[in-house]
Amino acid sequence: MKKHQATKWSAIALGTALAAGLLSACGAAGATPEPSKSAQQQTNGGQDSETKSENPFADSAMQATVEEKDGKNVVTNPTSMQVVVNKQRYLPDGYEPSDLVVPNVPFSFGGVIEKSHMRKEAADALEQLFAGAKEQGIDLYAVSGYRSYKRQKSIYDNNVATRGEAEAAKVSAAPGTSEHQTGLAMDVSALSVNNELEQSFGDTKEGQWLADHAQEYGFIVHYLKGKEEQTGYSYEPWHIRYVGKDLAKAVHDSGLSLDEYLDESNLSAAK
Repeated sequence: MKKHQATKWSAIALGTALAAGLLSACGAAGATPEPSKSAQQQTNGGQDSETKSENPFADSAMQATVEEKDGKNVVTNPTSMQVVVNKQRYLPDGYEPSDLVVPNVPFSFGGVIEKSHMRKEAADALEQLFAGAKEQGIDLYAVSGYRSYKRQKSIYDNNVATRGEAEAAKVSAAPGTSEHQTGLAMDVSALSVNNELEQSFGDTKEGQWLADHAQEYGFIVHYLKGKEEQTGYSYEPWHIRYVGKDLAKAVHDSGLSLDEYLDESNLSAAK
């Protein structure tokens, strides 16, 4: 009886050993082992790197932030600091920023009126820009900020009446397509040009300082010389638009207009 039991257990042991050997042979023959934890981390790390390589402004791409409504291209991100509004891209009907404030900067006029306002983040940045300019002996004046749809319509209609539609379109936005309605734009000037909004402002020390340093505070000079075809507007060295420091630096360094920079094809190439 004892001999029989010993034989039985020997057979079981032999079977176990053979099974282990078979598994080992399968592994040696090319069976894929379960990846180690470190290998999994390396793989995940590679995926994270690929994700992180996407351009940081991809979500604000022109093609990704517009939809057609009633025959018009309407922006889907009107409250974004990076929103692009132009002749082909309308703000939603009735849009009005909810965080308008009056920046603490010198104005070219007295009192507080509609055009004194900007959105809070942009207003804070404007205060910093004016302070930075002051430190370098540059005195700037705010001339025109936020404009409601109603006010923009009045300005545009007047320009059409006095200049004709073709000329008006070069210097004035149709209602619903003005950056001023976003609350993120401010026209600025200086006493050297009597606080007028003239192209000669770009040749003054104030205008040159603005062109060189606006991006340090999150602004761009949007309507650049030589970019009239891309922006649809004549050169406006006085018109600054807040987009945030990162995007402002990227646009300034690229030499492109905001519209060109945020085009999907450029963002894909720049990532």
